[in-house]
Amino acid sequence: MLKKVLRFLALVLVPFIGALLIRLLYLTNKKEFHSPDSITDEPIIFACWHGELLMLPYLYSHYRQTPHAKVLISSHFDGILISKTIRYFGLGTIAGSTNRNASRVLIQGIKSIKDGYDIGITPDGPKGPRHEVADGIVVMAQKTQAKIVLVEIKPTKYWQLNSWDKFTIPKPFGIIKYYSTDCIDVSGMDLEEARNLIKEGLLKHEK
Repeated sequence: MLKKVLRFLALVLVPFIGALLIRLLYLTNKKEFHSPDSITDEPIIFACWHGELLMLPYLYSHYRQTPHAKVLISSHFDGILISKTIRYFGLGTIAGSTNRNASRVLIQGIKSIKDGYDIGITPDGPKGPRHEVADGIVVMAQKTQAKIVLVEIKPTKYWQLNSWDKFTIPKPFGIIKYYSTDCIDVSGMDLEEARNLIKEGLLKHEK
């Protein structure tokens, strides 16, 4: 019974507090956007490493004044918390991963793109290996002809968790540097070529 109560409280409180903290961290940092001024109005797949996803909503809002996106999130409890947190930023979710429940997730992702949604995805999520690109992002892009924007988020001051993805949390009073590419088209590539292109693009500013 106690476990159920704690779980309920976590589902109510953690997303609300988490969204407030994300906004606070964003507001207390300077921002630098090293990105194209604009991108296509067509549905886009936004990709970043799992360890850098915390501040991704603000890169998305840099391009889309009205959010119309779904993010692929783990169906585990921590994924549910993340899902509820990003709803405060107007973002929907698709539960699962391209490693687990792969077919269902890909079908939902493809349908969402065809329905006009942008998609947010962490190519190495939800459980790694870190900085390795799974096939799902390539398959989704090729099936829908959607372009991919690769995003790196590099705060100058940060905490880094001792987790598989070395999850990064910006500290206040630094600079959050956003790097994003022009739209990338992988429609004519084989899987390995496309995965390598995505990996190289997401590691361009890695220290």
